[in-house]
Amino acid sequence: MESTKFQPAYRYQQGETTLFEEKKASVSIGGKEIVFETGKVARQAGGSVIVRCGDTVVLSTACSAKEASDSVDFLPLRVDYFEKFSSAGKTLGGFIKREGKPTEKEILTCRLIDRPIRPMFTEGYYKETQVLSYVLSFDGETAPEILSICAASAALVISDIPLIKPIAAVRVGMINEEFVINPTLEQMKDSSLDLVLAGTEDAILMIEGYCDFLTEEQLIEAVEEGHTAIKSICECLLDFQKLAGKPKNLEGLRLIPDELLSDIEALSKDKINEALHISSKAEREEAFESIKTHVMDTLFPKSDDEPKYNPVDAKIAFKKFSAKLMREKVLDTSIRSDGRKTNEVRPIAIENSFLPRTHGSSLFTRGETQSIAVCTLGGKNAGQRYETLVEDNVRTFYLQYSFPPFSVGEAGRIGPPGRREVGHGKLAERSLLAIVPSQDKFPYTIRLESNITESNGSSSMASICGGCLAMMDAGVPIEKPIAGIAMGLILEDEKFTILSDILGMEDALGDMDFKVAGDAHGISAFQLDIKIEGISKEIMKAALAQAKEGRLHILNKMLEACPTANNQLSAYAPRIERIQVKPSKIAVVIGPGGKQIRAIIDETGVEIDIDDDGIVNIVSNDRNSMEKAKNIIHELTADVEIGKTYKGKIVSVVPFGIFVAIYSKEGLCHISELAHERIEEISSIFKEGDYIDVKVIDINDRGQIKLSHKALLPQPNKK
Repeated sequence: MESTKFQPAYRYQQGETTLFEEKKASVSIGGKEIVFETGKVARQAGGSVIVRCGDTVVLSTACSAKEASDSVDFLPLRVDYFEKFSSAGKTLGGFIKREGKPTEKEILTCRLIDRPIRPMFTEGYYKETQVLSYVLSFDGETAPEILSICAASAALVISDIPLIKPIAAVRVGMINEEFVINPTLEQMKDSSLDLVLAGTEDAILMIEGYCDFLTEEQLIEAVEEGHTAIKSICECLLDFQKLAGKPKNLEGLRLIPDELLSDIEALSKDKINEALHISSKAEREEAFESIKTHVMDTLFPKSDDEPKYNPVDAKIAFKKFSAKLMREKVLDTSIRSDGRKTNEVRPIAIENSFLPRTHGSSLFTRGETQSIAVCTLGGKNAGQRYETLVEDNVRTFYLQYSFPPFSVGEAGRIGPPGRREVGHGKLAERSLLAIVPSQDKFPYTIRLESNITESNGSSSMASICGGCLAMMDAGVPIEKPIAGIAMGLILEDEKFTILSDILGMEDALGDMDFKVAGDAHGISAFQLDIKIEGISKEIMKAALAQAKEGRLHILNKMLEACPTANNQLSAYAPRIERIQVKPSKIAVVIGPGGKQIRAIIDETGVEIDIDDDGIVNIVSNDRNSMEKAKNIIHELTADVEIGKTYKGKIVSVVPFGIFVAIYSKEGLCHISELAHERIEEISSIFKEGDYIDVKVIDINDRGQIKLSHKALLPQPNKK
């Protein structure tokens, strides 16, 4: 077990080569040295850093456009992360043998890097910015995604891009009730916690974690432990900036004139306050759009060739002023736009078995957020295959989330899932993974869909609730149902308010999006994104406590609609039966090149999977096909025993006896063992294809089986 005490040790050195001016800094975290290097690779980038830990090496670069576009009213930041399979001495299994579109793992890591970096740029910075991270070497022990967050931060820190202060990240595991900082991949197999934490030396910016129903108190302790390590890395990066950093370029910042804000306030304050009392999302957005149009038409009349302000600045200012009024309203009155109190959850409606022909389904509606969740059961062949630097494997539980444009009343692109859909789906999937029964107990592949049909905040948490209900409707033996809730924050100076079950507007204009999933006693997943420079321990404690109240409220509503999982599968779901064969018989079932198992599948129409321990799963919707496949496998693998009686099929008739097939073997019933009396012509009595009862009377050393039919016949009467 590695110590979680941190004694930062920084070392700096400057190379003496005439070609490179290499500069380095290092810090010891969790007993491992993390080294930051610049000056040798990608020297034309705005900022370029190589980070090493063990034999894992990550390159990150940061570049920005020379000028900001006059038409852009947001920060156009693009973050990409690439895992080079060559870094682990591997080649991709596909035909092209080259990395192509981002994998799910790469997309999720992009989001991990992006989320803590985005709020840390200087106000008014709107230049197009690109951060790229590449895994160049992977040692199989040190996870590269944590290094990539630190590397991206370091690249921005030493560039001229105006990042306010360094951020850093660590992973926190929990093994034998003790916290481990940046555990190895092998250690993570024994960890009951997987917490990725990012922040500055002062506060937390981002959390993403999954755990085995830890308490709120344990999570707070884990965050504190991780933040101690983050502080050390941030201190190292500040010194690295002094050693190798460029002066920050603050030219071209788009700062909103106070006069413009005053003009917008005069034109819109009363109208915005009225709109903030509209509970319907569509009506409220329509009212805001009308107010915005009025403001823009007034400030920029068509007859004015030289407007006083930049139209883009006016749009930014309008959004900023709208946020200010919304925040003041909540802080002063504790009443939100839809009339709820700060700790109140929206009305919930649940309809299980919503779809008649699916294996399990649920329509989950919370306010104006709605998910049609569908559960589909299958055999192992329905599993989701994936390939990463670490492994090539199959998931027997996965969730796929879709967010069509009609869910927010828009017309838009339909195609492969975007980064947001992948991220939301994975959060819901890993939240629910904690309650999925083991394959020994329920040997099905479980595929969940969350089809978002309405959205006004927290659709990923609706996916957790709906997905849990759909599994229970499908008959998955869920013992600990879970629910999810998203929390918001309004923070002004020392005054703050926590918001339960946030609306889309509260997410967009507020300071925090904190998602928490779990049961009545513990947490299975949590995700925190901060839009300011971080939050304190006090705020996090308050948010977790209020989240627990809301989570229990939602969970009780779910249990009212579906108290327990169905004890029977849907009539349309496949059945799986599991049989055990001796490991030595696996090759017999599979046959040369899989010929035998394919023949069974073709003959019976079932799906068959067999593992290295000889456990055979047979999947079929038809009982007769299932029994037929079981019988074939039994005949292939059963052992013939001396003294037992079998019904066998006559496969050939010869002058000296008959050969009888028993299971997958043949035995000889000699003419002397066919009857008590003498038989002159065997073929006159026994025919090929007939079935006959025989007793095994001997098996010799070569496995040859001696059979007797006579032993089963009554003794003739003696005269």
